[in-house]
Amino acid sequence: MPTPTLLVLDAEPLPRLGRLTGRVRVEHTDAAGLAAHLPRADVLLVWDLTSHAVRDAWPGGGPRPRWVHIASAGVDHVMCPELASSDTVVTNARGVFDQPVAEYVAALVLAMAKDLPRTLELQRARTWRHRDTRKVAGSRAVVVGSGPVGRAVARTLKALGVTTALVGRAARARVHGPEDLDRLLSRADWVVAAAPLTERTRGMFDARRFGVMQPSARFVNVGRGPLVVEEALAEALDKRWIAGAALDVFAAEPLPGDSPLWGVPGLIVSPHMSGDTAGWRDELAAQFVEFFDLWAAGEPLRNVVDKQRGYVPGP
Repeated sequence: MPTPTLLVLDAEPLPRLGRLTGRVRVEHTDAAGLAAHLPRADVLLVWDLTSHAVRDAWPGGGPRPRWVHIASAGVDHVMCPELASSDTVVTNARGVFDQPVAEYVAALVLAMAKDLPRTLELQRARTWRHRDTRKVAGSRAVVVGSGPVGRAVARTLKALGVTTALVGRAARARVHGPEDLDRLLSRADWVVAAAPLTERTRGMFDARRFGVMQPSARFVNVGRGPLVVEEALAEALDKRWIAGAALDVFAAEPLPGDSPLWGVPGLIVSPHMSGDTAGWRDELAAQFVEFFDLWAAGEPLRNVVDKQRGYVPGP
């Protein structure tokens, strides 16, 4: 069998693929060179987690890789109609980020409940101001997105004593369907968006949805930026329709320095870091090598994306 060609859409630092030495011919490219490299690649590793280069280059002429692996959980930045309708298998990094994201959400919930951002502000101002804070145990949360990340978030919040409801694409055992979402939102203290970006979820958190929430509710988005109508969230916080929010993902990343979101009262902004713990890149590379072993042996791949739905179907 000829030595297969692995094409890596680069980002620094490069993936550690030493275990593949002698088994594959590795080529590297940036976004500008991707279209020219695609026809001779058997496998494409999308190491650049934010690049839209695949979506732009895939519709060109010539052969295309038989397998595309995306080193992220979201695939919307890669998918295009030509890739979705092709025979190419697409896999993602499902499983690497689940618990780190869940821990980050728990940290945000605790920080908002205990008013830690204000405490740090007062410390910097050398101001002693006693306040009452909220008890997390006994509160209610709604987690929108019933995949591995959403389930990990639900488990972690339950460990804090939070009564948690999961909402998925369709109702099933221990998962609510979309028809229950507004009812659950109206009773929730915490609303966590952890859904993939699809045509059904784009803009789902809009002015109407923020209006359904309690004035004491807090909102967290660790899914995809376009799940949220950001102007509507800013208005909801400014008018105190909800009590607070935290965004780790945005419609435009990096968030521009002149974005009004930086100054919205009650909003915590973080730079798409909820799943990134020490060694996460090595975990991503190790996962890809495991998948390559399966592919080279002709075994079924894991984390196969349903290209029409835009995510990996789960239980």
